[in-house]
Amino acid sequence: MTVKSLGNPYDPNTTLIHARGCGCGQCSGDAHQSLASPALPDSPDAMLDRAIENAVVRAVFQHSEVDRRRFLSLIGGGTFAAMLGTFFPLEQAKAALKESVGKLEKTKLNVGFVPITCATPIIMAHPMGFYARYGLDVQVIKTAGWAVARDKSLAKEYDASHMLTPMPLAMTLGVGSTAEPFIMPAVENINGQAIVLHVKHKDKRDPKQWKGFKFGVPFEYSMHNFLLRYYVAEHGLDPDKDIQIRVVPPPEMVANLGAENLDGFLSPDPFNQRAVWEKVGFIHVLTKEIWDGHPCCAFACSKQFAVENPNTYGALLKSIVDATHYAATPENRKEIATAIAEKNYLNQPVPVIEQVLTGRYADGLGAVQNDPGRIDFDPFPWHSMAVWILTQMKRWGYIKGDVDYRAVAEQVYLASDASKMMKELGYAVPDKTYANYTIMGKEFDYTKPEEYVNSFAIRRS
Repeated sequence: MTVKSLGNPYDPNTTLIHARGCGCGQCSGDAHQSLASPALPDSPDAMLDRAIENAVVRAVFQHSEVDRRRFLSLIGGGTFAAMLGTFFPLEQAKAALKESVGKLEKTKLNVGFVPITCATPIIMAHPMGFYARYGLDVQVIKTAGWAVARDKSLAKEYDASHMLTPMPLAMTLGVGSTAEPFIMPAVENINGQAIVLHVKHKDKRDPKQWKGFKFGVPFEYSMHNFLLRYYVAEHGLDPDKDIQIRVVPPPEMVANLGAENLDGFLSPDPFNQRAVWEKVGFIHVLTKEIWDGHPCCAFACSKQFAVENPNTYGALLKSIVDATHYAATPENRKEIATAIAEKNYLNQPVPVIEQVLTGRYADGLGAVQNDPGRIDFDPFPWHSMAVWILTQMKRWGYIKGDVDYRAVAEQVYLASDASKMMKELGYAVPDKTYANYTIMGKEFDYTKPEEYVNSFAIRRS
Protein backbone atom coordinates (compact mmCIF):
# COMPACT_ATOMS: atom_id res chain seq x y z
CA MET A 1 0.00 0.00 0.00
CA THR A 2 1.48 3.30 -1.08
CA VAL A 3 0.48 6.53 0.64
CA LYS A 4 3.31 8.81 -0.36
CA SER A 5 2.06 9.39 -3.88
CA LEU A 6 -1.39 10.27 -2.62
CA GLY A 7 -0.63 12.80 0.09
CA ASN A 8 0.46 13.15 3.71
CA PRO A 9 -1.30 10.49 5.86
CA TYR A 10 -1.47 12.91 8.79
CA ASP A 11 -3.18 15.63 6.77
CA PRO A 12 -6.95 15.65 7.48
CA ASN A 13 -7.52 16.79 3.91
CA THR A 14 -6.45 13.32 2.70
CA THR A 15 -8.70 11.42 5.10
CA LEU A 16 -10.53 9.46 2.45
CA ILE A 17 -7.44 7.83 0.96
CA HIS A 18 -6.59 6.02 4.19
CA ALA A 19 -7.52 2.38 4.73
CA ARG A 20 -8.67 0.63 7.85
CA GLY A 21 -5.61 -0.29 9.93
CA CYS A 22 -3.23 1.75 7.79
CA GLY A 23 -0.99 2.43 10.78
CA CYS A 24 -0.96 6.21 10.45
CA GLY A 25 -1.92 6.59 14.10
CA GLN A 26 -4.96 8.69 13.17
CA CYS A 27 -7.46 6.13 11.99
CA SER A 28 -10.42 5.15 14.17
CA GLY A 29 -12.69 2.36 13.05
CA ASP A 30 -13.35 2.87 9.37
CA ALA A 31 -13.36 6.66 9.55
CA HIS A 32 -10.52 6.88 7.07
CA GLN A 33 -11.58 3.99 4.91
CA SER A 34 -11.60 4.61 1.18
CA LEU A 35 -15.12 4.78 -0.20
CA ALA A 36 -14.01 2.56 -3.05
CA SER A 37 -12.12 -0.19 -1.30
CA PRO A 38 -10.99 -1.43 2.12
CA ALA A 39 -7.41 -1.33 0.79
CA LEU A 40 -5.37 1.15 -1.17
CA PRO A 41 -4.61 -0.28 -4.61
CA ASP A 42 -2.13 1.50 -6.83
CA SER A 43 -4.10 1.09 -10.06
CA PRO A 44 -5.00 4.23 -12.07
CA ASP A 45 -8.70 3.27 -11.87
CA ALA A 46 -8.59 3.14 -8.07
CA MET A 47 -6.77 6.44 -7.88
CA LEU A 48 -9.36 8.03 -10.17
CA ASP A 49 -12.17 6.57 -8.02
CA ARG A 50 -10.70 8.18 -4.93
CA ALA A 51 -10.29 11.52 -6.66
CA ILE A 52 -13.96 11.52 -7.70
CA GLU A 53 -15.10 10.50 -4.23
CA ASN A 54 -13.07 13.20 -2.56
CA ALA A 55 -14.42 15.81 -4.96
CA VAL A 56 -18.03 14.83 -4.25
CA VAL A 57 -17.54 14.74 -0.48
CA ARG A 58 -15.88 18.14 -0.47
CA ALA A 59 -18.76 19.52 -2.52
CA VAL A 60 -21.25 18.23 0.08
CA PHE A 61 -19.29 19.84 2.91
CA GLN A 62 -18.11 22.85 0.93
CA HIS A 63 -18.87 25.33 3.73
CA SER A 64 -17.19 23.50 6.63
CA GLU A 65 -14.15 21.29 6.48
CA VAL A 66 -14.41 20.75 10.23
CA ASP A 67 -18.00 19.44 9.88
CA ARG A 68 -16.84 17.04 7.20
CA ARG A 69 -14.17 15.50 9.38
CA ARG A 70 -16.46 15.27 12.43
CA PHE A 71 -19.27 13.71 10.46
CA LEU A 72 -17.01 11.09 8.85
CA SER A 73 -15.41 10.23 12.16
CA LEU A 74 -18.87 9.51 13.61
CA ILE A 75 -20.42 7.38 10.87
CA GLY A 76 -17.42 6.13 8.90
CA GLY A 77 -16.56 6.44 5.24
CA GLY A 78 -18.28 3.23 4.17
CA THR A 79 -21.61 4.23 5.72
CA PHE A 80 -21.36 7.68 4.18
CA ALA A 81 -20.62 6.16 0.77
CA ALA A 82 -23.85 4.17 0.97
CA MET A 83 -25.80 7.28 2.00
CA LEU A 84 -24.20 9.33 -0.73
CA GLY A 85 -25.15 6.76 -3.34
CA THR A 86 -28.85 7.23 -2.57
CA PHE A 87 -28.93 10.80 -3.82
CA PHE A 88 -25.83 11.12 -6.06
CA PRO A 89 -25.06 8.71 -8.94
CA LEU A 90 -21.47 8.15 -7.81
CA GLU A 91 -20.79 5.01 -9.85
CA GLN A 92 -22.24 6.59 -12.97
CA ALA A 93 -20.03 9.64 -12.45
CA LYS A 94 -16.96 7.43 -12.17
CA ALA A 95 -17.86 5.50 -15.32
CA ALA A 96 -18.50 8.66 -17.33
CA LEU A 97 -15.24 10.25 -16.31
CA LYS A 98 -13.20 7.13 -16.96
CA GLU A 99 -14.74 6.86 -20.42
CA SER A 100 -13.66 10.41 -21.23
CA VAL A 101 -10.14 10.10 -19.79
CA GLY A 102 -7.85 8.61 -22.42
CA LYS A 103 -10.58 8.24 -25.02
CA LEU A 104 -9.21 8.26 -28.56
CA GLU A 105 -10.21 11.43 -30.40
CA LYS A 106 -9.95 9.56 -33.71
CA THR A 107 -9.79 5.85 -34.37
CA LYS A 108 -9.80 5.82 -38.18
CA LEU A 109 -6.48 7.13 -39.46
CA ASN A 110 -4.64 7.46 -42.77
CA VAL A 111 -0.91 6.77 -42.52
CA GLY A 112 1.25 7.04 -45.62
CA PHE A 113 4.26 4.89 -46.47
CA VAL A 114 6.71 4.57 -49.32
CA PRO A 115 7.14 0.85 -50.16
CA ILE A 116 10.62 0.20 -48.77
CA THR A 117 11.96 -2.01 -45.99
CA CYS A 118 12.78 1.07 -43.90
CA ALA A 119 9.01 1.39 -43.36
CA THR A 120 8.79 -2.13 -41.95
CA PRO A 121 7.31 -1.17 -38.53
CA ILE A 122 4.69 1.15 -40.04
CA ILE A 123 3.70 -1.45 -42.64
CA MET A 124 3.80 -4.59 -40.48
CA ALA A 125 1.76 -2.90 -37.74
CA HIS A 126 -1.23 -3.26 -40.07
CA PRO A 127 -1.29 -6.98 -41.00
CA MET A 128 0.25 -8.07 -37.69
CA GLY A 129 -2.29 -6.22 -35.56
CA PHE A 130 -0.19 -3.63 -33.71
CA TYR A 131 -2.55 -0.77 -34.58
CA ALA A 132 -5.63 -2.75 -33.59
CA ARG A 133 -3.95 -3.65 -30.29
CA TYR A 134 -4.17 0.00 -29.29
CA GLY A 135 -7.69 0.63 -30.55
CA LEU A 136 -6.82 2.10 -33.95
CA ASP A 137 -8.25 1.40 -37.38
CA VAL A 138 -5.37 2.49 -39.60
CA GLN A 139 -5.35 2.55 -43.37
CA VAL A 140 -1.74 2.35 -44.51
CA ILE A 141 -1.52 4.05 -47.88
CA LYS A 142 1.18 3.19 -50.40
CA THR A 143 2.79 6.40 -51.65
CA ALA A 144 4.86 6.81 -54.81
CA GLY A 145 7.61 8.99 -53.38
CA TRP A 146 8.68 11.46 -50.75
CA ALA A 147 7.42 14.63 -52.38
CA VAL A 148 3.96 13.06 -52.44
CA ALA A 149 4.27 11.95 -48.81
CA ARG A 150 5.30 15.47 -47.81
CA ASP A 151 2.54 17.21 -49.77
CA LYS A 152 -0.20 14.88 -48.55
CA SER A 153 0.99 15.35 -44.98
CA LEU A 154 0.96 19.13 -45.34
CA ALA A 155 -2.51 18.95 -46.91
CA LYS A 156 -3.75 16.86 -43.92
CA GLU A 157 -4.67 13.97 -46.22
CA TYR A 158 -2.40 11.85 -44.05
CA ASP A 159 -2.75 11.94 -40.28
CA ALA A 160 0.83 10.73 -40.01
CA SER A 161 3.41 9.33 -42.37
CA HIS A 162 6.55 7.37 -42.90
CA MET A 163 9.19 10.01 -43.63
CA LEU A 164 12.91 10.31 -44.16
CA THR A 165 14.62 11.58 -41.00
CA PRO A 166 15.64 14.94 -42.56
CA MET A 167 12.11 15.67 -43.80
CA PRO A 168 10.44 16.90 -40.57
CA LEU A 169 13.43 19.18 -40.00
CA ALA A 170 13.16 20.63 -43.51
CA MET A 171 9.36 20.99 -43.29
CA THR A 172 9.56 22.72 -39.92
CA LEU A 173 12.18 25.13 -41.28
CA GLY A 174 10.25 25.68 -44.51
CA VAL A 175 13.07 24.32 -46.65
CA GLY A 176 11.67 22.99 -49.93
CA SER A 177 8.07 23.49 -48.83
CA THR A 178 5.74 25.69 -46.82
CA ALA A 179 6.95 25.96 -43.23
CA GLU A 180 4.82 23.98 -40.79
CA PRO A 181 5.90 22.49 -37.47
CA PHE A 182 6.32 18.74 -37.81
CA ILE A 183 7.46 16.36 -35.12
CA MET A 184 9.36 13.10 -35.28
CA PRO A 185 8.82 11.05 -32.13
CA ALA A 186 10.26 7.80 -33.50
CA VAL A 187 12.97 6.58 -35.84
CA GLU A 188 11.99 3.56 -37.91
CA ASN A 189 15.24 1.99 -39.01
CA ILE A 190 18.97 2.38 -38.68
CA ASN A 191 21.35 1.36 -41.48
CA GLY A 192 19.50 -0.48 -44.26
CA GLN A 193 20.79 1.34 -47.37
CA ALA A 194 23.53 0.70 -49.93
CA ILE A 195 25.39 2.17 -52.85
CA VAL A 196 24.62 0.07 -55.92
CA LEU A 197 26.45 0.34 -59.24
CA HIS A 198 25.47 -0.99 -62.66
CA VAL A 199 27.07 -4.37 -63.42
CA LYS A 200 29.11 -2.76 -66.19
CA HIS A 201 31.06 -0.84 -63.52
CA LYS A 202 32.47 -3.83 -61.65
CA ASP A 203 35.95 -2.66 -62.53
CA LYS A 204 35.30 0.83 -61.07
CA ARG A 205 35.27 0.24 -57.33
CA ASP A 206 37.36 3.34 -56.60
CA PRO A 207 35.05 6.38 -56.31
CA LYS A 208 37.75 8.51 -57.93
CA GLN A 209 36.74 6.70 -61.14
CA TRP A 210 33.18 7.94 -60.87
CA LYS A 211 33.54 11.36 -62.46
CA GLY A 212 30.60 11.93 -64.78
CA PHE A 213 28.48 9.21 -63.18
CA LYS A 214 24.75 9.72 -62.75
CA PHE A 215 23.39 8.66 -59.36
CA GLY A 216 19.86 8.35 -58.08
CA VAL A 217 18.70 9.26 -54.56
CA PRO A 218 15.08 9.08 -53.37
CA PHE A 219 14.76 12.70 -52.21
CA GLU A 220 16.84 15.80 -51.66
CA TYR A 221 16.11 15.86 -47.94
CA SER A 222 17.22 12.30 -47.31
CA MET A 223 20.02 10.48 -45.54
CA HIS A 224 20.65 8.87 -48.93
CA ASN A 225 21.54 12.23 -50.50
CA PHE A 226 23.64 13.35 -47.52
CA LEU A 227 25.48 10.02 -47.17
CA LEU A 228 26.22 9.83 -50.91
CA ARG A 229 27.53 13.40 -50.84
CA TYR A 230 29.61 12.64 -47.76
CA TYR A 231 31.03 9.46 -49.27
CA VAL A 232 32.12 10.87 -52.63
CA ALA A 233 33.45 14.09 -51.04
CA GLU A 234 35.65 12.04 -48.70
CA HIS A 235 37.08 10.49 -51.86
CA GLY A 236 37.81 13.89 -53.36
CA LEU A 237 34.77 14.32 -55.64
CA ASP A 238 32.53 17.37 -55.55
CA PRO A 239 28.98 15.94 -55.62
CA ASP A 240 27.65 19.05 -57.41
CA LYS A 241 30.38 19.18 -60.05
CA ASP A 242 31.98 15.78 -60.57
CA ILE A 243 28.84 13.62 -60.55
CA GLN A 244 25.14 14.15 -61.18
CA ILE A 245 22.64 13.40 -58.42
CA ARG A 246 19.02 12.93 -59.51
CA VAL A 247 15.90 12.40 -57.45
CA VAL A 248 14.28 9.11 -58.45
CA PRO A 249 11.36 7.49 -56.58
CA PRO A 250 12.58 4.25 -55.00
CA PRO A 251 10.26 1.95 -57.02
CA GLU A 252 11.78 3.36 -60.22
CA MET A 253 15.44 2.89 -59.22
CA VAL A 254 16.01 -0.58 -60.65
CA ALA A 255 14.33 0.14 -63.99
CA ASN A 256 16.41 3.28 -64.44
CA LEU A 257 19.57 1.39 -63.58
CA GLY A 258 18.68 -1.40 -66.03
CA ALA A 259 17.99 1.16 -68.77
CA GLU A 260 21.38 2.78 -67.98
CA ASN A 261 19.76 6.10 -67.17
CA LEU A 262 21.72 5.78 -63.95
CA ASP A 263 25.22 4.50 -63.26
CA GLY A 264 24.29 3.80 -59.67
CA PHE A 265 22.13 4.83 -56.77
CA LEU A 266 22.11 5.16 -53.03
CA SER A 267 18.69 3.80 -52.36
CA PRO A 268 16.55 2.24 -49.68
CA ASP A 269 16.03 -1.49 -49.79
CA PRO A 270 14.61 -3.72 -51.09
CA PHE A 271 15.69 -2.04 -54.32
CA ASN A 272 19.40 -2.52 -53.73
CA GLN A 273 18.81 -6.24 -53.38
CA ARG A 274 16.26 -6.20 -56.19
CA ALA A 275 18.96 -4.81 -58.53
CA VAL A 276 21.09 -7.86 -57.68
CA TRP A 277 18.05 -10.15 -58.08
CA GLU A 278 17.45 -8.68 -61.56
CA LYS A 279 21.20 -9.00 -62.36
CA VAL A 280 21.50 -5.34 -63.34
CA GLY A 281 23.51 -4.12 -60.36
CA PHE A 282 25.86 -5.05 -57.53
CA ILE A 283 26.24 -3.80 -53.99
CA HIS A 284 29.31 -1.60 -53.82
CA VAL A 285 29.04 -0.77 -50.11
CA LEU A 286 26.42 -0.88 -47.37
CA THR A 287 25.79 2.49 -45.76
CA LYS A 288 26.55 0.96 -42.36
CA GLU A 289 30.15 0.93 -43.58
CA ILE A 290 29.95 4.71 -43.97
CA TRP A 291 28.26 5.31 -40.59
CA ASP A 292 27.26 2.29 -38.58
CA GLY A 293 24.00 3.01 -36.77
CA HIS A 294 22.93 5.95 -38.91
CA PRO A 295 19.21 6.79 -38.96
CA CYS A 296 17.24 6.60 -42.15
CA CYS A 297 13.45 6.64 -41.95
CA ALA A 298 11.00 7.73 -39.29
CA PHE A 299 7.43 8.10 -38.13
CA ALA A 300 6.30 11.72 -38.21
CA CYS A 301 3.20 13.90 -38.05
CA SER A 302 2.27 17.54 -37.78
CA LYS A 303 2.50 19.16 -34.39
CA GLN A 304 -1.13 20.19 -34.89
CA PHE A 305 -2.26 16.56 -35.13
CA ALA A 306 -0.48 15.64 -31.90
CA VAL A 307 -1.85 18.66 -30.02
CA GLU A 308 -5.44 18.24 -31.23
CA ASN A 309 -5.49 14.44 -30.79
CA PRO A 310 -3.19 13.69 -27.86
CA ASN A 311 -4.68 10.30 -26.98
CA THR A 312 -4.80 9.14 -30.59
CA TYR A 313 -1.25 10.39 -31.12
CA GLY A 314 -0.13 8.46 -28.04
CA ALA A 315 -1.82 5.26 -29.18
CA LEU A 316 -0.35 5.59 -32.67
CA LEU A 317 3.14 6.20 -31.32
CA LYS A 318 2.81 3.26 -28.96
CA SER A 319 1.82 1.05 -31.91
CA ILE A 320 4.87 2.14 -33.86
CA VAL A 321 7.32 1.78 -30.96
CA ASP A 322 5.94 -1.68 -30.17
CA ALA A 323 6.18 -2.79 -33.81
CA THR A 324 9.69 -1.35 -34.13
CA HIS A 325 10.93 -3.37 -31.17
CA TYR A 326 9.30 -6.49 -32.57
CA ALA A 327 11.14 -5.89 -35.85
CA ALA A 328 14.41 -5.43 -33.96
CA THR A 329 14.36 -9.11 -32.92
CA PRO A 330 16.22 -11.12 -35.61
CA GLU A 331 14.09 -14.22 -35.00
CA ASN A 332 11.01 -12.30 -36.17
CA ARG A 333 12.43 -11.12 -39.48
CA LYS A 334 11.32 -14.00 -41.74
CA GLU A 335 7.77 -13.77 -40.41
CA ILE A 336 7.81 -10.03 -41.05
CA ALA A 337 9.23 -10.47 -44.55
CA THR A 338 6.25 -12.65 -45.48
CA ALA A 339 3.78 -10.20 -43.94
CA ILE A 340 5.08 -7.13 -45.80
CA ALA A 341 5.80 -8.75 -49.17
CA GLU A 342 2.13 -8.59 -50.21
CA LYS A 343 1.05 -6.57 -53.23
CA ASN A 344 -0.57 -3.79 -51.18
CA TYR A 345 2.61 -3.37 -49.14
CA LEU A 346 6.06 -3.86 -50.73
CA ASN A 347 4.99 -6.05 -53.67
CA GLN A 348 8.36 -7.80 -53.74
CA PRO A 349 9.54 -11.43 -53.78
CA VAL A 350 9.83 -12.76 -50.22
CA PRO A 351 13.45 -13.97 -50.77
CA VAL A 352 14.50 -10.42 -51.69
CA ILE A 353 13.02 -8.99 -48.50
CA GLU A 354 14.43 -11.83 -46.40
CA GLN A 355 17.93 -11.13 -47.71
CA VAL A 356 17.62 -7.52 -46.56
CA LEU A 357 16.05 -8.20 -43.16
CA THR A 358 18.23 -11.17 -42.20
CA GLY A 359 21.48 -9.79 -43.58
CA ARG A 360 22.35 -12.97 -45.49
CA TYR A 361 22.45 -11.79 -49.08
CA ALA A 362 23.98 -12.14 -52.52
CA ASP A 363 26.14 -9.10 -53.29
CA GLY A 364 26.02 -9.31 -57.11
CA LEU A 365 29.76 -9.94 -57.22
CA GLY A 366 29.51 -13.70 -56.89
CA ALA A 367 29.57 -13.93 -53.11
CA VAL A 368 27.02 -14.42 -50.34
CA GLN A 369 27.51 -12.04 -47.42
CA ASN A 370 26.30 -12.50 -43.87
CA ASP A 371 25.82 -9.21 -42.02
CA PRO A 372 22.99 -9.23 -39.43
CA GLY A 373 23.47 -5.47 -38.97
CA ARG A 374 22.64 -4.67 -42.57
CA ILE A 375 19.40 -3.19 -41.25
CA ASP A 376 18.14 -2.75 -37.73
CA PHE A 377 15.23 -1.05 -35.99
CA ASP A 378 15.53 1.37 -33.08
CA PRO A 379 12.81 3.97 -32.38
CA PHE A 380 14.84 6.39 -30.24
CA PRO A 381 15.24 9.78 -32.02
CA TRP A 382 18.63 11.00 -30.85
CA HIS A 383 18.91 14.78 -30.86
CA SER A 384 22.52 14.46 -32.02
CA MET A 385 21.32 12.69 -35.18
CA ALA A 386 19.20 15.73 -35.98
CA VAL A 387 22.17 18.02 -35.35
CA TRP A 388 24.30 15.99 -37.79
CA ILE A 389 21.60 16.17 -40.46
CA LEU A 390 21.34 19.94 -39.99
CA THR A 391 25.13 20.28 -40.41
CA GLN A 392 24.87 18.54 -43.77
CA MET A 393 21.96 20.73 -44.83
CA LYS A 394 24.13 23.71 -43.94
CA ARG A 395 27.22 22.21 -45.58
CA TRP A 396 25.49 21.76 -48.93
CA GLY A 397 23.59 25.05 -48.94
CA TYR A 398 20.07 23.78 -48.20
CA ILE A 399 19.91 26.11 -45.22
CA LYS A 400 21.83 29.35 -44.87
CA GLY A 401 22.76 31.74 -42.10
CA ASP A 402 22.88 31.02 -38.41
CA VAL A 403 21.30 27.80 -37.23
CA ASP A 404 20.34 27.03 -33.65
CA TYR A 405 21.11 23.35 -34.11
CA ARG A 406 20.10 22.10 -30.68
CA ALA A 407 16.90 24.14 -30.50
CA VAL A 408 15.68 22.83 -33.87
CA ALA A 409 16.72 19.26 -33.02
CA GLU A 410 14.84 19.29 -29.73
CA GLN A 411 11.76 20.93 -31.25
CA VAL A 412 11.39 18.29 -33.97
CA TYR A 413 12.93 15.06 -32.62
CA LEU A 414 10.73 14.27 -29.62
CA ALA A 415 12.98 11.99 -27.61
CA SER A 416 10.82 12.60 -24.54
CA ASP A 417 7.73 11.11 -26.23
CA ALA A 418 9.71 8.11 -27.44
CA SER A 419 11.15 7.60 -23.94
CA LYS A 420 7.70 7.71 -22.37
CA MET A 421 6.28 5.08 -24.69
CA MET A 422 9.36 2.86 -24.48
CA LYS A 423 9.17 2.91 -20.68
CA GLU A 424 5.45 2.13 -20.70
CA LEU A 425 6.12 -0.87 -22.93
CA GLY A 426 9.00 -2.06 -20.77
CA TYR A 427 11.82 -1.31 -23.23
CA ALA A 428 15.22 0.07 -22.30
CA VAL A 429 15.61 3.83 -22.77
CA PRO A 430 18.91 5.70 -23.26
CA ASP A 431 19.83 7.98 -20.36
CA LYS A 432 20.86 10.80 -22.72
CA THR A 433 19.77 12.23 -26.07
CA TYR A 434 23.11 13.33 -27.53
CA ALA A 435 26.19 11.36 -28.57
CA ASN A 436 29.22 11.81 -30.81
CA TYR A 437 29.66 9.69 -33.95
CA THR A 438 32.53 8.50 -36.10
CA ILE A 439 31.72 8.68 -39.80
CA MET A 440 34.34 7.35 -42.23
CA GLY A 441 36.98 7.85 -39.56
CA LYS A 442 36.04 11.48 -38.85
CA GLU A 443 34.53 12.37 -35.47
CA PHE A 444 31.36 14.39 -35.26
CA ASP A 445 31.20 16.39 -32.02
CA TYR A 446 27.61 17.47 -31.52
CA THR A 447 28.73 20.34 -29.27
CA LYS A 448 30.64 21.97 -32.16
CA PRO A 449 28.35 21.77 -35.20
CA GLU A 450 29.56 24.93 -36.92
CA GLU A 451 33.20 23.91 -36.56
CA TYR A 452 32.25 20.55 -38.04
CA VAL A 453 30.64 22.18 -41.09
CA ASN A 454 33.67 24.38 -41.66
CA SER A 455 36.09 21.44 -41.31
CA PHE A 456 35.19 20.04 -44.73
CA ALA A 457 37.27 21.09 -47.71
CA ILE A 458 34.37 20.39 -50.08
CA ARG A 459 31.24 22.29 -49.09
CA ARG A 460 28.86 25.00 -50.33
CA SER A 461 28.49 27.06 -47.16
